[in-house]
Amino acid sequence: MRIVIAGGHGQIALRLERLLAARGNAVAGIIRKAEQADDLRAVGAEPVVLDLESASVEEAAERLRGADAAVFAAGAGPGSGTARKETVDKGAAVLFADAAVRAGVRRFLVVSSYGADAGHQGSEVFDVYLRAKGEADAYVRGLDGLDWTIVRPGSLTDDRGSGLVRLEAHTGRGAIPRDDVAAVLAELLDTPATAGLTLELIGGSTPVSVAVKSVAGN
Repeated sequence: MRIVIAGGHGQIALRLERLLAARGNAVAGIIRKAEQADDLRAVGAEPVVLDLESASVEEAAERLRGADAAVFAAGAGPGSGTARKETVDKGAAVLFADAAVRAGVRRFLVVSSYGADAGHQGSEVFDVYLRAKGEADAYVRGLDGLDWTIVRPGSLTDDRGSGLVRLEAHTGRGAIPRDDVAAVLAELLDTPATAGLTLELIGGSTPVSVAVKSVAGN
């Protein structure tokens, strides 16, 4: 498959790119800064420079044409303020989804967040983040042109992945290594029967492949 990943220099995205490339897929990662390109090449991904905060839908669609799947893994990051939660965590996600529809790329994965909720209350930065993520998720779910799957990981860690997870509609709070998030995303891309699902993800006791097959109904 050819897979295009928004937020291609992110910590989850780099792990996912390495996994997908190792499986023989053609992987492109969208990045904001040209100086990030070598990091993508090092994991086997093609760097594509495009700022999703300022790009048009058509510009993003051009980068997506010919792809078999797209993954939105971009984020404003923990050091950003409320404005960039709106422009990246929501705005860029909406634009990337619209671009996928325009480019005819149906399979679409979203890396969201545990607790994402368009109706979340509060004015602190993290409140705005959860609301922005929830609004983006709701927008994606409303697009008939996408076979979407939304993944909402718990607290992210840099621990070595165990390959054991809990992947369900509702898991409760918990932590999850970024390695294991990437492994789940790679498996979901190979499992189109998970389209239409919003899934929470934390560490658990079920091997990744079994967890994905279970939610797919297999």
